[in-house]
Amino acid sequence: MRPSGRKLNELRPVSIETDVTRHAEGSCLIRMGDTHVLCTASLEERVPPFLKNSGLGWVTAEYGMLPRATHSRMRREAKNGQSGRTQEIQRLIGRSLRAGLDRVALGERQITIDCDVIQADGGTRCAAITGGWVALRLAVNKLMKAGDVISDPLIDPIAAVSCGIYAGQPVLDLDYPEDSDAGVDGNFVITGSGKLVEVQMSAEGAAFTRAQMGELLDLADAGVSELVAAQKAATA
Repeated sequence: MRPSGRKLNELRPVSIETDVTRHAEGSCLIRMGDTHVLCTASLEERVPPFLKNSGLGWVTAEYGMLPRATHSRMRREAKNGQSGRTQEIQRLIGRSLRAGLDRVALGERQITIDCDVIQADGGTRCAAITGGWVALRLAVNKLMKAGDVISDPLIDPIAAVSCGIYAGQPVLDLDYPEDSDAGVDGNFVITGSGKLVEVQMSAEGAAFTRAQMGELLDLADAGVSELVAAQKAATA
């Protein structure tokens, strides 16, 4: 039995509320159980210096956790003093979202996705990626409506979910009690068409088999399909 009482292949309750901030070109508040992440998309008519005059657009991301997102207060991270974990996660978010992007169609402009964890209960990077795509979708919709881009630069939705082996069983969408006690922990970033973008897996206890990895991938595929449906419903 999972601590939450969920089935092995059951996601936590998912909700995506859009247009939650006034000024951002795209925004949403994604809730995956007790993990809540605010995602905003900010458009700039410029690109990093290494892309200047290339005709290519860019999507990047920043990630952070509010001081009381967790059980005890954390100190705020200054940008130049970010932990290795924070830097790794924001690079992951950027890489993931660019995997579903036609950078030529976007044109020479940058969209920055800010992901701020309001409340954490496991799977924050996955929620940030899933919500980040929604914010990106909304920002691109405004570009298209204004006629600033001719063809849709978002070629495939991107979503992410965690899976792991808890109490000897493969489970979908780990919350904190499961994540902290899992024998195997993995994060899966997958496109709406079912292609893998990134897989992060590690054995926290005993090593895992290829067959077990296949079981976790099957769970992730099904979970991402549900998340993509939620993304499309939120942005329809």
